[in-house]
Amino acid sequence: MTEFYEFQETEERVILVGVQTQEGEDTQESLEELGELAVTAGATPVASVVQNRESIHPGTYIGKGKIEEIRELLLALDANGIICDDELSPAQMNNLEQELQCKILDRTLVILDIFAGRARTREGKIQVELAQLRYRASRLVGLRASLSRLGGGIGTRGPGEKKLEMDRRLIRERISQLKRELEQVKRHRELIRGKRQREQTMVAAIVGYTNAGKSTLLNRVTDAQVLSEDKLFATLDPTTRAMRLPSGQELLLTDTVGFIRKLPHHLIEAFKSTLEEAKYADLLIHVVDASNPQMEHQMQVVYDTLRQLQVGQKKIITLFNKQDLLPEPEQLRDFQADYSLNISVKTGEGLADLEEVLEEILLEGQLLLERVFPYGEAGKIARIRRLGQLLLEEYRPEGIFVRAYIPRSLLGELD
Repeated sequence: MTEFYEFQETEERVILVGVQTQEGEDTQESLEELGELAVTAGATPVASVVQNRESIHPGTYIGKGKIEEIRELLLALDANGIICDDELSPAQMNNLEQELQCKILDRTLVILDIFAGRARTREGKIQVELAQLRYRASRLVGLRASLSRLGGGIGTRGPGEKKLEMDRRLIRERISQLKRELEQVKRHRELIRGKRQREQTMVAAIVGYTNAGKSTLLNRVTDAQVLSEDKLFATLDPTTRAMRLPSGQELLLTDTVGFIRKLPHHLIEAFKSTLEEAKYADLLIHVVDASNPQMEHQMQVVYDTLRQLQVGQKKIITLFNKQDLLPEPEQLRDFQADYSLNISVKTGEGLADLEEVLEEILLEGQLLLERVFPYGEAGKIARIRRLGQLLLEEYRPEGIFVRAYIPRSLLGELD
């Protein structure tokens, strides 16, 4: 008689650990977000511990007293790991593992794990592996002992254990190879960007905190069919789609990876080619979750990250999304933006206002053209129709009379 064995994946039960070094720090809110990251990565947070210290302990992240407290919690709650809210040094990770004899993770490793599971395109996979290798390069010896016992779970996706079998020289060679591949992707992006510039197509980059509704907005206004879930980093790979405005004009919308507090520098460096879409866009559409109690802090994180990416002065439209989740309608403003709109992508509220603002911005850089084109130059009118706003098209004996708003850069092509 054949016997069947049922295999069950071990549930990852983790304790969240944070250190508050200054009075008034939002450590508890940061731990709540860390809990969401843990759930997204597939773990179950069972407790959170915050220690008030003048500074983070250089050897063990937290003090001896908290280590004892966490050791007791691990036993009492049947937890098998902890996640620290800051990036741990190799020494801190080693010492904590020796003290607690359990899986030790930090915020960076959890985010890298989520990204590894969400990357779909070749570029996304290259960027994730590059970020993971940079993170692991300085921790190769320290992580070898602790991760060699793991059979799966957070921190083992992507390059995972097979990379730990390499020495630092091989890792450096792999990093160099990935950087060359990423450079090819970057050159390809620059070619596409150059083509858009030659075609005078305006590009708007959608930026915002993770889970603010960026992908949902792109889907709603362009039928992009991008994955959209109520999760952190539901989508990772950037998507560009054309949006047609009521006037007939087109602009391109590019969705970018969501920002988050304490975004690991490994990710910012690896995803620079993707995030540069915001740098080279003509304007930014900043999507904000108006229903989140940490809304103002999340907005500041986005602006700080944009400055870190050296995104220059651009027109910004801030969309206070998820108005349908507010108990009462609220007029919100972003004083760092040129326009502030209250919308709900889910219900469609305020999207008509967004279209009006986009058309207003497009008109700012356009000229009013009134001209008769010979019938043999009818192709130029198709160009006007796509890149400008055609107000009047009249067929006369001498040719086609056109009144339209056109981009200044298009004027030379029509002569």
